[in-house]
Parts: sequence; C-alpha cells; structure tokens
Amino acid sequence: MQKLFLSAVLVSMLAACASTGNEQKAGVEDKSATQKSASTGTGTGSASGVQQPSVVANPLKDPGSILSKRSVYFDYDSSAVADEYKAMVEAHAKYLMQNANAKVVLQGNTDERGSREYNIALGQHRADSVKKMMNVMGASDKQIESVSLGEEKPKAEGHDESAWQQNRRADIVYQGE
Repeated sequence: MQKLFLSAVLVSMLAACASTGNEQKAGVEDKSATQKSASTGTGTGSASGVQQPSVVANPLKDPGSILSKRSVYFDYDSSAVADEYKAMVEAHAKYLMQNANAKVVLQGNTDERGSREYNIALGQHRADSVKKMMNVMGASDKQIESVSLGEEKPKAEGHDESAWQQNRRADIVYQGE
C-alpha cells in the first residue's frame, strides 16, 4: 500500500513538473533574450510584458556615465587640475585599471595667446598633470600617452575669454576613437 501511495505521488509530481513548452522549469531562467538585448544595447520586453531598461554596452559612450566626460579645463596659464575634475579623472583611471587593454592619449591644449613654443610646453604640462593624477590613482603608465597640441586644435573659434576658456583643456581620447 505504501509503495502504491509513493508511486502515485511520484507520478503526480512528474506530471505537474512536465512542461508544455511555453512554461519555464522551476529554477531555470531563459536569459538568452535578455543577454542578447544587453549586448546589443536594445531594450526588449520580458516574458511578463514589462519593458526592461536598455543597457549600454560601452560605458565610455553612455551619456549618463562620468566616463563620457573627456575634457579637463584649466585656468589661464595653469596646468593644475581643478578639484571639480578630480572625480572624472579618477573614474577614467579606474576604468583603465579594470581594462588592461585600454589605452588613452591625453591631448594638452591651450588658447591662442602666447608664443607657439610656450603653448606647446603648456599643453604638455596640462596633459602630464592629468597623466600623473591617473598614475597616482592606479592607472598603468603603459596605458597612457601624453601629447601637446598647443593651440592647433581649438574647441571654440573666437578671440575672447569665452572661446579661450574652452580651449584651455586636456582631452582624454581612447584608442580606437
């Protein structure tokens, strides 16, 4: 009698667990659709019909990420990194630490005032200041190159303080961009 009871319970449990093909087995999720949408950066609805947020595959291009910010601006005749940019530089340093194959070029820029030689030197000091900060925060020296562009690549055209302010900067450019 007890064997018969156990057999009946076992058969009923197996029948209850049998899948019709539309249901998922207990404890098993089908992540292929969500993984595919995460890797392509598109949001798709889940099985329950609820819209899932889209995931951006590259944090360097996510406008909501601090890593999308790439310029450190400087005061006139200065290469000191202002406090307001330290969190951004630290975030890029951490990204480099976590991505050993990533490389950046730090491009130091100046406004149009000053001689060509002076601006090349100041642009180099600006790029080197950002590099030194990234190194102190743990980024590998092998991942960072610093160069000066002087006044050759202005962000803003113009001959006033507004334009000059935008041109006194160091840009963080990742390899392949």
